[in-house]
Parts: sequence; structure tokens; C-alpha cells
Amino acid sequence: MEFKHFKTNLGPENEYPKLVRDKIPAIVSARTGQETKNRILESDEEYLKFLLHKVQEEAYELANAEGREHVAEEAADVKELLDTILEMHGLTWAEVQEVQTKKAAERGGFRGRVLMIEKA
Repeated sequence: MEFKHFKTNLGPENEYPKLVRDKIPAIVSARTGQETKNRILESDEEYLKFLLHKVQEEAYELANAEGREHVAEEAADVKELLDTILEMHGLTWAEVQEVQTKKAAERGGFRGRVLMIEKA
């Protein structure tokens, strides 16, 4: 599958300050001729705060994605963020998979499409 950037104009996508991919300031400058105002997040605490906020933004974009390629692009963004968050916590995908497997065995997954209407 070829990478294709999908331009959207969703509210959370346009809120600042926001965490961006490392090369975005240079890309914006090259495309628009305008410089961006940036700073490097020094503390892990602040970095994690912005990573988690970015996960919400990207999850919102994923929820609004249309079509297979757009879903792939937004899912890639979410996975990139999750990779970074796991790395910050010293976790691996194997450890996450182990927890996922245990939870699925105990509580099931989401493939059954069960929608709980209310709790009696």
C-alpha cells in the first residue's frame, strides 16, 4: 500500500500547541515559506502529556477516516504514538500482546459486535 497523506480540517487537528512528527516544521516551511514556532519538550512528564493528547487527536481522525487507505494512514499515526509511549514505559509489543491475550481469554474481544444497551 502506497502512503498518501489525507488532508482534513477536523477541529482537534488544528489546535495548538500540538505535538508533531519530527520533520513537520521543515515540511511546513518548504511548502509555505513560513517558519513555525517550536520548542523541544525536555521533561518526560510534559512529553507524555502531549503524546497522550496526540493519541486522542489521532483516534478522532481515525474515527472520521473514510476508506481503506485513509484508515491505514490514521492507524499508522496511532501506532507510531503507541510505539513511542510503550518505549517511554519500557514496554514491548510482546508484553502488550500477552496482556491482550489474557484479557481476550477472560473478557472476550470486540469481534462479536456486542452493543450493551443498558445495565439491568
